[in-house]
Amino acid sequence: MTDVERSSRPRDRKAQLATVAAELFRARGFPGVSIKDIADAAGVTGPALYRHFADKQAILAYVVLSGFDDLEEATAEALSDSVPPADQLEFLLGLLATQAVERREIAALWRWEGRHLPKEDQREIARRSALALAAWSKALQARRPELAAEDAELLCWAALSVFGSVSVHHTSVARRRFAQLLVELALGVLNATLPAPSSPPPPAASSLGTPSRREQVLAEATALFAQRGFHDVSMEDIGAAAGIAGPSVYRHFPSKAALMVAIGHRAADRLALAAERALQAPDERSALRRLAASYVDTILHTPELLVSFSADRVTMPDRDKVDLLRVQRDYVAQWVTLLSAVRPSLPAREAKITVHAALTIANDLARTRRVASRPNLAAELTALLHTALGVTD
Repeated sequence: MTDVERSSRPRDRKAQLATVAAELFRARGFPGVSIKDIADAAGVTGPALYRHFADKQAILAYVVLSGFDDLEEATAEALSDSVPPADQLEFLLGLLATQAVERREIAALWRWEGRHLPKEDQREIARRSALALAAWSKALQARRPELAAEDAELLCWAALSVFGSVSVHHTSVARRRFAQLLVELALGVLNATLPAPSSPPPPAASSLGTPSRREQVLAEATALFAQRGFHDVSMEDIGAAAGIAGPSVYRHFPSKAALMVAIGHRAADRLALAAERALQAPDERSALRRLAASYVDTILHTPELLVSFSADRVTMPDRDKVDLLRVQRDYVAQWVTLLSAVRPSLPAREAKITVHAALTIANDLARTRRVASRPNLAAELTALLHTALGVTD
């Protein structure tokens, strides 16, 4: 190799390759990207890529863990003795917001693709995230000593979701304002007042009769996709869970993709029905508050909703992908329209970013094991969404 060739080679080829891969993983999902796809997008050969990474999992691990390196560095810097205690939380939020805006793909891969990592990497991520949240919670309790440790942790998880929300949409504003808005939203969540515990709601009435075989198959597929992910579940697995032979599943659904399409439409229908009821309110503010409460109720009691979030990442007919995406966008647009009416001084793009932050808080906390068992979670999530939207009592 000549000196000219050496000098023309980028200094950190490994990081550049990882950045290219991260964007592909975010756009298509981890299973939908091959080593060849990454090499082609980066303008290198497959063997050149393998000189830096053993396989596709290694690339994903590098990207996600490098994101945690940045998060830990920000935490250590903000919570150090060099920063006055009164300024630490705001300083930390500023660093995290800047990272979120500049590397939107990291949050997406951590939230949606982490299950594809080796178990040891998953355990490492869980350990490191727990340590970071513990440090944040301690800092929050120093600011708000009335908070119980578990309540402080809940608020910190919600703040983290605000930053993670940038991965679920493409709306953007000027970088400095984008980061400032995320800080404002996260700080509002950290200062939120959680509702006092209330009596648990009465148990839901049991359904009459036995569900049809098709409904049983759909329910079992939903549960398995939620537990393992779409790509790690076979039609035979679904059949066994439903108490029928694997090939019999095809009598009801021609493919796994067809099952996911049905799950997505079922979730959309339930959201639409809940929204219709919520919008029967005397004014926009009341409607938005009721819409937030209806979303929390739906996501906590409708497993199809969480599963359907990954519908655009699986193999399904393009027509169904487009249709489900349109339904999702129309639903978000309802929120944005109401928020803009309630807060007319909020620019349209910022209203959309705010709505996505609120929805992501509910989405994330509903599937976070450390908080999902809280007895008052529905009321707490509703209060957090009201806070993020700026429609508290």
